[in-house]
Amino acid sequence: MHLAYLRDYHEALVIALARAQPTIERGTVAEVTGLTPQAVSKVLTRLVEGGLIAPAGVRRPALGKPAAVYRLVPESRWAIGAHVSRKALRLVLTDLAGAVRASATTPLPADFTPDELLAGLGAGVTALAPGRELTGVGIGMIGPLDQATGTVRGAHRLRHWHDVPLADLAGKRLGLPVLVDKDVTAAVTAEAWRRGAGFRDAALIMVESGLGAGLWLGGAVHRGTHTNAGEFGHTVVQLDGPLCVCGRRGCLEAVHDRAADPAAAAAVLGTGVVNLLQTLDLGHIVLAGADLLRHGEIYRSAVERAVRTEVPRADWLTVEVALTGLGTDAIAAGAAMQVLNARYGLPDPTGA
Repeated sequence: MHLAYLRDYHEALVIALARAQPTIERGTVAEVTGLTPQAVSKVLTRLVEGGLIAPAGVRRPALGKPAAVYRLVPESRWAIGAHVSRKALRLVLTDLAGAVRASATTPLPADFTPDELLAGLGAGVTALAPGRELTGVGIGMIGPLDQATGTVRGAHRLRHWHDVPLADLAGKRLGLPVLVDKDVTAAVTAEAWRRGAGFRDAALIMVESGLGAGLWLGGAVHRGTHTNAGEFGHTVVQLDGPLCVCGRRGCLEAVHDRAADPAAAAAVLGTGVVNLLQTLDLGHIVLAGADLLRHGEIYRSAVERAVRTEVPRADWLTVEVALTGLGTDAIAAGAAMQVLNARYGLPDPTGA
């Protein structure tokens, strides 16, 4: 295995541990990561020199030698996350721990163009992080899109977004590394950071000028072969249903959007969620999106009721249904966390 990969991997292991605990020490790091004490010492020294962690005193056990402890330095690294909806651009500034330190929302023109988005993004990044050295910018964007290349393939209900290389265009405009992902995938990443290791098989259901699902399977984000997983709103629930913006009839999104009131819309969503659970056997459903959160308890109750009454053997196939704890920041915060994870998370040994 390449030496540079091992070095980055070991540092990422320690940073991940420091994110999850108030303080860390050599013995704990060695036990959790499997590194030798000598390797742990070298990694801690490099991270202290880089400013990512700092000494935080000494722990004096009843027996044995005192142990130096360290803490993460959240303000040592920064990232900006952007949430692009059909109406507005929301930006958040996050620290290395993924905490949102500042945010701003600006309206976007109706049916905005790539140039209009880039202008707003450039002005917003400059205003939100003056004088800070940024790791990069993450963008949670309306799909469908190709995450591997950062190309928006044909955003629903936006006429000017066909095969637009957004990551390249934004990177050139900002002079920073830029990652582009589907909005729902960014949001489920934020939930996974917040919830920790117990959040292994989950879906984040987003209702915000559309309907989609971010998938977290086996403890990792799931994007699919073409990185376009999550078009949950375009699964058919009514064969003779209304025409959808995607061109099909009876899509979950179309039926949901034509419901008479929030309670009826929530019941439609509950049916879609049960279909998803029958396919993927998930343990967690997180409900998010500005349109949904305006009637959050109605949606949560309806989805929970559908899960309890429509999933066979719900006493065995238990599922937690909850509203996001991140509010309207979920997508932007997740996009920023993806940037931090790309630089300071566990790297891919294939180099992909």
